[in-house]
Amino acid sequence: MSEPRSFKAKMLSAGALETLKNYDSSTISNVIELFKIRPNISGYMNASIRAIYPKLPPVVGYATTATFRAAYPSIEANVYRRSADYIERMQEIPEPRMVVVQDLDEPQAAAVLGEVMSRLYRRFGCAGFITNGATRDLLQVEKLDFAVFASSVIVSHGYPHLEEIHVPVHVGGLTVRPGDLLHADANGVVLIPSSIAEMVAEACEEFCAAEGTVMEYLEGENVTPHGYRGVWEKTKKQMEELSEKVRKELAEQQR
Repeated sequence: MSEPRSFKAKMLSAGALETLKNYDSSTISNVIELFKIRPNISGYMNASIRAIYPKLPPVVGYATTATFRAAYPSIEANVYRRSADYIERMQEIPEPRMVVVQDLDEPQAAAVLGEVMSRLYRRFGCAGFITNGATRDLLQVEKLDFAVFASSVIVSHGYPHLEEIHVPVHVGGLTVRPGDLLHADANGVVLIPSSIAEMVAEACEEFCAAEGTVMEYLEGENVTPHGYRGVWEKTKKQMEELSEKVRKELAEQQR
């Protein structure tokens, strides 16, 4: 096997990865917006991708990508050898990994993932699986606590074969490249830019504290529209100050 390649994505500290797993993807998306480095309607997968097991906790990992077809037999005699090739290539990406597979069939012909492949990916350091295609073996995979994000469920595996490995893929309206950092849970899948990933983890606690001011007020007694307006204005100011703070820190890092 060839030596592992180095991807450009910045690898996070173990502490930052653990911190990110403690927050839902909606919070992660909100914190990313504070940095104002991309439009608020980009950087996440659209509603075509859903959590198959929404009760599982958030997962985070570096993308290992591939493309897939199942509508017709592969010209390669041993299609399962390609899966072994993919597992070897995964070693180019550090753990935890997120498998991201683009189903090229239109319309979808068969399931991209089932119990066997879920066990395989989990065994080799993958925290979850994301595809614009279909999945199956729902009850069996549920017992594995393996996070799966897909667009549908199809009973057959058809003629499954991987085509390209570690290429940019387009899933749920989002382009994902090998090594990209992804965060996913019941709310959806968001890509965390490598340039701010460590800072996103650090800012989550302060963001939630500011947001909590409003929630605490709403759960209290004597709540009024006027009182809500005042609390929201206070929270808005805290958010703006946090945004200014993280953008200043980012600018200093980039000098």
